[in-house]
Formats: sequence, C-alpha cells, structure tokens
Amino acid sequence: MISDRLFTIREEGDAVVVLDQTLLPHQVAARHLRSLADAAHAIRAMLVRGAPLIGVTAAYGVALALKDGAGNESLQHACDTLAATRPTAVNLHWALARMQRHLRPLPVAQRRDAAWAEARAIAEEDAAANRQIGRNGLALIEQVAHRPVNLMTHCNAGWLATAAWGTALAPVYAAREAGLPVHVYVSETRPRNQGLLTAWELHEAGVDRTLIADNAAGHLLRQGKVDLVIVGADRIAANGDTANKIGTCLKALAAADCGVPFYVAAPLSTVDRDCPDGARIPIEERDDGEVRHVGGLDRQGVHATVAIAPDWMPVANPAFDVTPARLIAGIVTERGVCAPGELHTLFGNET
Repeated sequence: MISDRLFTIREEGDAVVVLDQTLLPHQVAARHLRSLADAAHAIRAMLVRGAPLIGVTAAYGVALALKDGAGNESLQHACDTLAATRPTAVNLHWALARMQRHLRPLPVAQRRDAAWAEARAIAEEDAAANRQIGRNGLALIEQVAHRPVNLMTHCNAGWLATAAWGTALAPVYAAREAGLPVHVYVSETRPRNQGLLTAWELHEAGVDRTLIADNAAGHLLRQGKVDLVIVGADRIAANGDTANKIGTCLKALAAADCGVPFYVAAPLSTVDRDCPDGARIPIEERDDGEVRHVGGLDRQGVHATVAIAPDWMPVANPAFDVTPARLIAGIVTERGVCAPGELHTLFGNET
C-alpha cells in the first residue's frame, strides 16, 4: 500500500524515530527522539499529528523518560509533561493512563523494559484496530451504487495520523485492495494545512484524489459530486458528539443539508466515556502565528514562511470544533459501525 521507506514512528536502539510531518508534503525527513523533552516537543510542535499517533508517541515518550530513572516521581513527571502538550486528543491521555496502570505496580528495576514493551503493544494494537476499521468501513463504500465512489474527507486521518492504515482513510485503502475505484476530495484544512498531507499520502498510495479549498466543500456537496463524507476524530464524547479538526462541523452541516451521509472513523480509544457530551470537550487554542503566516517553498525550492496578516491583527485560532451526534450517520470503529448514541454497546462489560 505505502512504500516501505515511509513510516510514522519506529524504534531504533534506545531512541524513537518519527516522520517529521511539518516538512510534508515537500520533504520526507526523519527525526530522532531521545528524551522526554524530544517526545513532548514532537507532539506540541506537531511533528507528529493525529490522535492515535499522538497517543503512541506519548507512550514511547514515557519509555524514553524512564531511561534516566524509573521511580514514581520520574514516571509522574513524564506523564504530566506529556499530558500538557495537547489538550483535545483523548488518545494522549488514554495512552498515558494505560502506561501508568501498567508500570506503577511493577518494581522500579523492571519498569524501563516494561515501558518499551507496553508502548510497542499500543502501537501494534493501533495498527490492528485501524486495519479492522478499514474492513468495517469498506461496506459503506460498497453500498454506493455507481463507480468510482466519491468521498470527501477533512484534515488528515490516514496512515500519517496513526501507527498504520489510518482511520478515515483506512476504508479507502481497503477499497483499493479490493479493486474498488475510489476518488477522494481532500480539503486543504487551514491553518495547518493537514489536508495537504492527506493528498500526499493518497498520491503515495496511488489513490485518485483532488485537493480543494476548505470553502469549496459545500459547493461540491450541493452539486451532487460527493457520495459520502468520512472524517477522523480527536475525541468522541459518550453521546457521540465528536471533536475533530476545525472546519469539520461545517462539512457535517452541509452534508446534512444535501442528504450526504457523514461518518466518523476512529478506534475505541478515541471515545471518552467520562465526557458526557461535546460541550465538555476542551478545545485547544493554538498560536496566533499559525493564522497570520503560511509556509511553503519559494521559487528556489527553499522552505519559507510568508505573513498574510500583520502582527497587530486580532486572531482566534481554535484547533478543533465539535460536530453534534445528530449530524453523524454512524461511527466506524474496530468493533463495527454504530449510531452515535449506541457507542456504549461496543464496550460490552468493559470498565
């Protein structure tokens, strides 16, 4: 599906190597994370993006932190530091809580190796869950009568946002494996332009795609050019309200008005059962500079940043919005597709 030279995160000796997503789609480069500070910076500065991958990186961040001491104070400091990097993506806090539960009961001498093993397990489980999301979501694509199937997505919820396969794009990759022709409309997703990453990875995978301006989505939906919308999620409340990259709610509203099904794809680790509804989801407010400046390549092919608004211009930069459950046709997880209000049925007797 994707070239073997490409990956999101992997172990290398006593370090972790990540693909630096701040340089994409123009440059493919790896960065070594050797310490807790490196892992925290990678998450905060968005070298790694996407809720599942943030969770995996945080787990490895704990393992990196324990190289210099694995006592309770060091473990707590690592978890507190990583928890403060991004507030909205619940997988971050889920992964840290899992690392705490696993490591606290162990003797200090065993914690370092156990931390690496648990982080590795989290990464492997994420890849397996996402592959199953692809299989479960494939049925939604197969239901569309004509070919090729035209999907729309927002932000990046592909393999770049996970340990492997992706969430919203996992059904697309499953369709490609099944020989089902699919075309994807990809929003640019300003201000961080994560949609460019989606367009790039679809190109790498040989999937037909068209990059569009964010504000073109409603026009295409009204013209009948989109069969279904599939997006990822950074946090899903217990009632099915879903936080995703800013601009997602606008697509959901337009899709509802045009009668186009709108789906959310995410592993169950993205569901926050302690959060009753979307009003309780914390929304990250990011730096003003992301709105005032845009990055890219100049005519000499050198990375450059250009100001599109003066420094005195007031700016609001919420990174996420919340799509109400009533606008969501279904949530695709590794355990199946369900209505937003039926998420609890997927957990069974789990506590």
